Amino acid sequence: MNIQDILLIYEYNYWANKRILAATANVTQEQFLAPGSFPYGGLRGTLLHILDTEWGWRALFQSIDSASDLLESDFPTLAALETRWREEETAMRAYLANLSDSDMERHLRYTTDTGIKRDRILWHCLLHVINHGTQHRSEAAALLTEYGHSPGDLDFTVFLNELNSLVE
Repeated sequence: MNIQDILLIYEYNYWANKRILAATANVTQEQFLAPGSFPYGGLRGTLLHILDTEWGWRALFQSIDSASDLLESDFPTLAALETRWREEETAMRAYLANLSDSDMERHLRYTTDTGIKRDRILWHCLLHVINHGTQHRSEAAALLTEYGHSPGDLDFTVFLNELNSLVE
């Protein structure tokens, strides 16, 4: 995998996140805060989990020691969550902008929260962040659809079609 491929996949990630957040702007505050049956709860919990995971992995990539879980109580509104999400996107874009093709094959060694030692290839971890987001965005999309505010198709090919229409 090369850095250009990773950058494209991250563009897709940001595109899909924006679609989810735009649809979320249409729900009521009660719906945003409502509990849910998904692993991370309702809409706020699910969105926060996506953001928290992106932040946690970037902190690991950059050896930031202060990585701590983001708390739902710190994000009482969608506006608060969106602000933090924009900050994270900016920080991740800056990190990715400094990577090269050779960095993609670099080993990332870390210990999990449960004490398990891991040795991963950087591009595998970068791709995991996107795949993880896709899984939980689908949960958020299901909740949004139940609330009558579907984000529409989030397929990679839809993103590519939109991207290509901008270039043509």
